[in-house]
Amino acid sequence: MQDYAALYTQSVDDVDTFWLNAAQHIAWDTPPQTALDRSDAPFYHWYPDGRLNTCFNAVDRHVLAGRGAQNAIIYDSPITGAKRHISFAELQQQTARFAGMLARLGVQTGDRVIIYMPMIPEAVVAMLGCARLGAVHSVVFGGFAAAELAKRIDDATPKVIISASCGHEPGRVVEYKPLLDAAIDQSIHKPDNCVIVQRDAVQAELIEGRDLEWHQAHEGAAEMAPISVHANDPLYILYTSGTTGQPKGVVRDNGGHAVALHWSMRHIYDVEPGDVYWAASDIGWVVGHSYITYAPLIYGCTTILFEGKPIGTPDAGVFWRVIAEHQVKVLFTAPTAFRAIKRADPEGEFLKQHDTSCLKYLFLAGERADPDTISWAERQLGVPVIDHWWQTETGWSICANPMGVEHLPVKLGSPSVAMPGYMIDILDSQGNVLPAGELGAISIKLPLPPSCLVTIWGADQAFIDKYFSSFPGYYETGDAGYCDADGYLYIMARTDDVINVAGHRLSTGQLEEVLSDHPDIAECAVIGVADQLKGQLPIGLICLYPSSQRAGQDIIAEAIELVRNRVGRVAALNQLVIVDRLPKTRSGKVLRGTVAKIADGTTWTMPATIDDPVILDEITAALKTIGYAGG
Repeated sequence: MQDYAALYTQSVDDVDTFWLNAAQHIAWDTPPQTALDRSDAPFYHWYPDGRLNTCFNAVDRHVLAGRGAQNAIIYDSPITGAKRHISFAELQQQTARFAGMLARLGVQTGDRVIIYMPMIPEAVVAMLGCARLGAVHSVVFGGFAAAELAKRIDDATPKVIISASCGHEPGRVVEYKPLLDAAIDQSIHKPDNCVIVQRDAVQAELIEGRDLEWHQAHEGAAEMAPISVHANDPLYILYTSGTTGQPKGVVRDNGGHAVALHWSMRHIYDVEPGDVYWAASDIGWVVGHSYITYAPLIYGCTTILFEGKPIGTPDAGVFWRVIAEHQVKVLFTAPTAFRAIKRADPEGEFLKQHDTSCLKYLFLAGERADPDTISWAERQLGVPVIDHWWQTETGWSICANPMGVEHLPVKLGSPSVAMPGYMIDILDSQGNVLPAGELGAISIKLPLPPSCLVTIWGADQAFIDKYFSSFPGYYETGDAGYCDADGYLYIMARTDDVINVAGHRLSTGQLEEVLSDHPDIAECAVIGVADQLKGQLPIGLICLYPSSQRAGQDIIAEAIELVRNRVGRVAALNQLVIVDRLPKTRSGKVLRGTVAKIADGTTWTMPATIDDPVILDEITAALKTIGYAGG
């Protein structure tokens, strides 16, 4: 096998050969002879002369290879106590019948289907069944607010919506059907049909003539063979925003997506077909698309579908139980999950109750992985903890440590180095390339590699304006950071989170990293607030370990002094407030932008993806105690 440097060099110096070779591991109806069509930049087209079916690659080909009895999906719901094992042969039958059901409802190749579902096997069957038919799916979080779902209905104009009667959250049941009905009432576009999975906790009322119960809808449906589609035909739309204005639907193609995800499983995650791979995320996020549903199944792994939380379902040991019980080789989750586990069980007492020797790697992504959390996880698990960085728009890693190629040295605080095809430069505001060590806008030279977004649904000009207008010839990631002399990337903040204190540019990530080193601080977030004298000032929200017995003001004073010693007085971090929890999205991202608006007393909108809206009232009250948010 090549080493990393040789592999990466080939990927940027001989793009076509590299990605045509990678494409040979995918089953094609018409194998591509061309890797990349550059004629309509920035609308690049990978494998423009190829045809395939993504569901066939994820399901049928493993059955044809004699592995139909292998588990494709292990469903584990600690909230309900339900567990199911679905083999590749069973998944083939279920996706074939689902595709036949859609066809009978009038759905054709290219039509859109919205999936508004909890983390249950039917959700994955729906995704793959759409791909089998060549229909374009758009997964929207189950329980998403009706007004936000309505925007997505109007943007995607689905012929059918797939949903369930309810979802389960710790301590509560969320009824989906009233939200779905309200969204359809609010939307201009109306779907022809809604197919509803009736769960035990709630039996939803069905609207005659529009709604069909899941099993009823499948009765008499023929099993449909996979439909061949062009490599550039859309596989799915995934909305990345929409708290204000029009939601932004990232479009993923079929061909480049399958090739890049297959490549990543072997070379980044170091797994083999038949291994058990667990991405502890939600199918509403890109991680759930790429690494719960598509990549593991395309590669021939068993994927874990987990309906639970890292703590509270029932305790901070549930991850270890799942790993031991299902013999998980690779766990991929958000740093937030491990920060929550660390805060609830800092000594790892729950871990001692389970044999997790099957685990080979822990991968983290979604939020910046602070060194303290990585070090804690390494000590507890005794396995490499690999931070890697990517976005909804890319669909797979921009930067990673490619464990299936070469175990590169780990540098705490860095997601390591660029993956094949990603040519990263750090740019200043004028688009000049900055030297190693200088903070700037992380940008990727075009063309982007396979699996990256091909456009925004129905908005080609918005696609150009958002991603390619700031720095011609580059994709703008929206993240700020720097590269060191070895090519390791350090992501310090979203570009909007870089704060300017009296002319000094500071990253909130750098300040958070220092605060996290205080032994009493379990989690933290730093935001920039408006200041008449210095332009902006940082303030910090800190969460303490439950076991901490020390006075809060002493901890605050020590943490401020720690920042002064590590960063300098230029940081001007003089205000910290202790809170019970941080406001986060359902994927674990801290809502720094919303908190900054609250602190400044400016107009803000309730984020559609927030995990618990009540927390913003708590944050507002806490900020008032230090003179912000109208205090």
